[in-house]
Amino acid sequence: MTATSTTSVRSSSSIPLLAVLMTSMLATVIAADMVNLVLPSMGEQFGASEAQLAWVVTGYLLVFSIGIPFYGRISDRVSLRRLFCSALLIYAAGSLVCALAPDLPVLVIGRIVMGGGAAALPVLSIIAVTRLMPESKRGMGIGVVSAASGIGTAAGPAIGGGIGQWLGWPALFWLMFLLALVLLPAAWRMLPGDTPAGANRFDIIGGVLLGVGAGLALFGMTQAQAAGIGAPTTWGSLLVAVVALGLFARRTVKVAHPFVPPALFANRTYRSAVVVAFLAMVVNLGGLVFVPLLVIDVNDLDPGQGALVMIPAGIAVAAFSPLIGRFTDRIGTGALALTGLAVMGLSALFLSISAGSTSVVPAGAGALGLCVGFVLVITPLINASAGVLPPDQVGVGLGILQGAQFLGAGAGPALFGVLLTARQHSDSAAINPLHFSDQGAAFSDTFLAMVLIIIPATIVAYRMHSATTRSRETTTPSQHTAQQL
Repeated sequence: MTATSTTSVRSSSSIPLLAVLMTSMLATVIAADMVNLVLPSMGEQFGASEAQLAWVVTGYLLVFSIGIPFYGRISDRVSLRRLFCSALLIYAAGSLVCALAPDLPVLVIGRIVMGGGAAALPVLSIIAVTRLMPESKRGMGIGVVSAASGIGTAAGPAIGGGIGQWLGWPALFWLMFLLALVLLPAAWRMLPGDTPAGANRFDIIGGVLLGVGAGLALFGMTQAQAAGIGAPTTWGSLLVAVVALGLFARRTVKVAHPFVPPALFANRTYRSAVVVAFLAMVVNLGGLVFVPLLVIDVNDLDPGQGALVMIPAGIAVAAFSPLIGRFTDRIGTGALALTGLAVMGLSALFLSISAGSTSVVPAGAGALGLCVGFVLVITPLINASAGVLPPDQVGVGLGILQGAQFLGAGAGPALFGVLLTARQHSDSAAINPLHFSDQGAAFSDTFLAMVLIIIPATIVAYRMHSATTRSRETTTPSQHTAQQL
């Protein structure tokens, strides 16, 4: 980004910019989850099986996971305006195809196209905040954009179920199509059109290997939940993913201009942030999926009612995310991330203890704690990563960070789904001795597993915090200001 463009954007109001970015993020997240409750209607209309309908979700998610690191890397070479608006056009085109789809294959193609456009919007929104907003307001901006993710995740199923039942499932895609068209001129006006300074070429083959590895890893994890670990589609996808990622790692150290610069992971703060973000997202998405399933299974709610239990969590995320961003700007990364992990761990433990309660209130309270704790973790981690990366690596760095989050989002429900199924088949008592109900033992063990995943994330975050503190103590005041997270 040239100095001129950065100054011109920073001197203008940040509210219109954040409104565009937040709405774009909201559309992306809602699009991922809005179809879940209308899949039966699609199956009835097209005469499709559950396995065939799964591609309506999987097609979107696969392209999304592959696209995130690509868009992050390309943003170091192409203007934000051109890239963001191109993504909105792709997203709108995919939505239109879905709305007019005469059969299931066309619908799946439309979802794949939607995913190709949607993949750009989260990572480019975060990059826009880090490049265009003053450092003193960067955490607040990241918090505002992150709020949209929490709101969309909590409200997506409810919106999809409500509108789909009222107006039919095509109305969901017409809504996304119109929203993209409204955002297009606003994004064109708010985002700078100049090419980032110092942009270098990069290894396309390496990027393809990374995308294939990430996409097949996600597909393999979803197949583990749907078809089991022993299914050829599961272990075959995971095996090819490992090979692709191994070849990607080999090219990274061999070629002159790798897709991901090796120096990126030489930075301890960034490296730790990627690990913590992945593990925290595993738990967060696991909770967002299995809390509604808990109240549906134990409290005999229908899917629409089960989705409503997540609404308080969405409201809390919307309310607290900007505040958390402001705290990040003032007090730094480590303390907030550790606090967030503690909140997530205690919330998962509470869910493990209370799983099977006759009231849905404990489930809603546990989900609220998981969501607020996750924002306490992810907002400072993104801010810290943006602060320690060189300007020419911010795009690829944040793309990899968000890609790790998304892989965590795919891994969490898949891994916990396998565990839940195994525990349900065993029909044994809950492992947690504090679990007090005769029902929900399998869910109790699943939430307890989430607690166990929070432990290594906390250890990594603590070491990152300790290293940062020692670094501050050994720097001069001017260096401390420059390195402050």
